[in-house]
Amino acid sequence: MDTHTQATDATTDPANRRSEPRRDVTGKVQLKFEKEPVGPIEVDLLDLSASGFRVGHRHGLLPLGAKAAFRHPEASGKARVVWNWMHPDHVESGFVVIR
Repeated sequence: MDTHTQATDATTDPANRRSEPRRDVTGKVQLKFEKEPVGPIEVDLLDLSASGFRVGHRHGLLPLGAKAAFRHPEASGKARVVWNWMHPDHVESGFVVIR
């Protein structure tokens, strides 16, 4: 699977493909995307790594490559959507922080 795949099945969870250690966290993330169709949204923070974070939400697939300003309890800045994983009742999306 490449990181530009919009959705995957449960056997190829992209959250498990990270090369960096991550830690589970809880909290909310505010995202404000640079371009439509996604407006400002609030999502659930699931984990963090040195270069990104994973969120859970019910906003459908987020556009791959979309850039957003983000703010969560531990950091703020800009990030880009790098993957989505569909579950029956929600979506998980991965972001890489843009330095």
